[in-house]
Amino acid sequence: MSSEDREAQEDELLALASIYDGDEFRKAESVQGGETRIYLDLPQNFKIFVSGNSNECLQNSGFEYTICFLPPLVLNFELPPDYPSSSPPSFTLSGKWLSPTQLSALCKHLDNLWEEHRGSVVLFAWMQFLKEETLAYLNIVSPFELKIGSQKKVQRRTAQASPNTELDFGGAAGSDVDQEEIVDERAVQDVESLSNLIQEILDFDQAQQIKCFNSKLFLCNICFCEKLGSECMYFLECRHVYCKACLKDYFEIQIRDGQVQCLNCPEPKCSSVATPGQVKELVEAELFARYDRLLLQSTLDLMADVVYCPRPCCQLPVMQEPGCTMGICSSCNFAFCTLCRLTYHGVSPCKVTAEKLMDLRNEYLQADEPNKRLLEQRYGKRVIQKALEELESQEWLEKNSKNCPCCGTPIEKLDGCNKMTCTGCMQYFCWICMGSLSRANPYKHFNDPASPCFNRSGPGEDNSML
Repeated sequence: MSSEDREAQEDELLALASIYDGDEFRKAESVQGGETRIYLDLPQNFKIFVSGNSNECLQNSGFEYTICFLPPLVLNFELPPDYPSSSPPSFTLSGKWLSPTQLSALCKHLDNLWEEHRGSVVLFAWMQFLKEETLAYLNIVSPFELKIGSQKKVQRRTAQASPNTELDFGGAAGSDVDQEEIVDERAVQDVESLSNLIQEILDFDQAQQIKCFNSKLFLCNICFCEKLGSECMYFLECRHVYCKACLKDYFEIQIRDGQVQCLNCPEPKCSSVATPGQVKELVEAELFARYDRLLLQSTLDLMADVVYCPRPCCQLPVMQEPGCTMGICSSCNFAFCTLCRLTYHGVSPCKVTAEKLMDLRNEYLQADEPNKRLLEQRYGKRVIQKALEELESQEWLEKNSKNCPCCGTPIEKLDGCNKMTCTGCMQYFCWICMGSLSRANPYKHFNDPASPCFNRSGPGEDNSML
């Protein structure tokens, strides 16, 4: 190796290391060479798709995906002793999303670039071409169809090919030229299957978007501080960004209050909801366990065929069979009625507690005819009739009686004077002001000028107890 070639190689490798970061350029340890990763800039709303008539049976066939990043092209090179004075670098070009035919077209163009720069270093020109002109050179536009080339057809370069020959390998549809003649041995599509390719592209796109998000500054509209994306979180549907510290406090308050369905974006009128993964990232494990349990419970509550075991020590969800009112808890084996939550009673009507009776009569009076019949089937007509009679009795008592001020017994006044005697506790009281009267002289209340009931005793005493 001449000293000029050695110096040119060292200078070129040093320059590339200073221009590109460690992820884009890495110098080999044992030989004069290295590896470059070329990340292409995609146009906005760039789409990839898999055709529905793909040879490989895919669940993803016929679907489109909008992405922002594609996995890099990888250029591995080794510098021969007489580079750049005489020989070009030896290289391989690999990529996951370009077919071997398209990669071969790029290899061919790299050869032509060497011919144009023969005698000068060429690696930077190669890298610039791959980064800035690959899409245009191959005529790749959105939507771009993903394909897997047949590796069995890879052939060595034909010696007869002229170094200045430019073949059109462009476009997502590829070329009609026989791949046996045009696929270059240096072109490698390093992916196993189309399904693996889709998953790798989507995973890479997501990872790169997170990387870009983490490196940007965002204004939190809660604390109004600018923070790096690595200290922030965005809602997936609306993309509104807030700092993690503010969202953590917001989530914790909502979860402690039991409002697990309300972890919405704080932006006014925005309905985006935080994912369980985002909640788990921010709150403590104990609080997330509460969130997870309440979220499951609220989801089960919305399911018409799910009831809960009524035993206080159990409370596990139980699936209800259609048309059946019996539930059997799989944990404690308790058989219960899914209507009244008491022990299963077969075809007998549900038992109604005194507290439930008032709710039942109100529900029955407000129900339409079909629901009235349903309530009659569930509780029995006699129970419904009893509830209605209780309501009528209660209304009559409120309208026509007063309660004894001593024991609370309902008293009806038919006629007579306003000095009443409770037949329950035998207490004297005034019907007008409901005050208790003296046992020794009950009429003093009506004869005292200072009394509000002065001269209002009325005719002779006559009262009865209900």
